[in-house]
Amino acid sequence: MTTHHKSAKEENFPVAFCLFPRQYRRLVEVYYRFAREADDIADAPDLTNEKKLDKLAEMADGLYGKSTLMKSTVKLREMFLREGFDLSLAGDLLKAFEQDAKGFEYQTWAQLIAYCRNSAAPVGRFLLAMYGENPSTYLPAEALCAALQIVNHVQDMHSDALSLKRCYMPQEILQKYGATEADVSKRQMSESLRKAADDVLARCEGLLKDARQLPKIMASKALRIEVFVIIYLTKRLIYKLKKYDCLQRKIKLSTADRIMALAVGVVQGLCLKANVERTNLR
Repeated sequence: MTTHHKSAKEENFPVAFCLFPRQYRRLVEVYYRFAREADDIADAPDLTNEKKLDKLAEMADGLYGKSTLMKSTVKLREMFLREGFDLSLAGDLLKAFEQDAKGFEYQTWAQLIAYCRNSAAPVGRFLLAMYGENPSTYLPAEALCAALQIVNHVQDMHSDALSLKRCYMPQEILQKYGATEADVSKRQMSESLRKAADDVLARCEGLLKDARQLPKIMASKALRIEVFVIIYLTKRLIYKLKKYDCLQRKIKLSTADRIMALAVGVVQGLCLKANVERTNLR
C-alpha cells in the first residue's frame, strides 16, 4: 500500500509532544499514529474503496476488542482503557475515514460540519480529556476543530481533487456562485470558485467567533495558550487563502506566522483570567 505520512513540517499545526502532560506523551504519540495510519488507508491510491473499508474495519475491530491482528490499534485500546478514556475518541475518527473511503460527496454545509464532528472534534475532546477540562468546553472546541479542518480542506482543495478525486466544497455553495467541482481541478481560480471559497472561509471565521469562548472556560494555562496559538494561525491562514489563489500555488504559514502566533498565544493565555474548575470528562 502506497501511503504518504505527513511530517511535522507539512502540518499547519504540528503535534508538539513535549507540550503535553508527561504521563500522556506516549499516549498522544500512539493516538497520533493511529489517526495517521487510518488517514493513509483512506487516501491510499492503490487500494479499492472496498479494501480501504476492510482495513478500516480491522482497525475498528482492534480498537473495540474484537480482534488482535492490528497491534498498533490494540495498543491504543489498552492505553485508553488503562487511562479511562472513552474509545469513541478514536472510534469516531474511523467513521470519518470510512466516509472518505466511500467517496462521500458533500451536498450541504451541514453535511460538512457533521463530517468534522467525526474527523476533527474527537481530537479536541481527546486533548480536553488529558487536561481534565469541563464538558462545557465541548461545543466551542468543536467549532474550533471544524474551522481548522475546513480551512485545511480549502488550502488542499486542488491536490485533493487531483490526487484523491475528492472535494470537500459543499455543492450548495458551489452552485450558489455558479462554480463546479471541475473548477477545483484547474490551475487558476475562476471568479465563481473564488466567491465560493470566500463564502466557506467566511463561515469558518464565524466558527472561530463561536470558539472565542473556549479559552475563557479552560482551567489549563498550557492548553489555553495552545488554543490562542491555533486561533491565530487559523485566522492567518484564512487571510492568505482569501488573498492568494490556492490553485496556483500552495498557501502555507510562514516561520514568522508561527513565531507571532506563539507570542500572541503566550501573552493572551497568561493574561486571561479564567475562573473554572476541572472535571473528569473521560
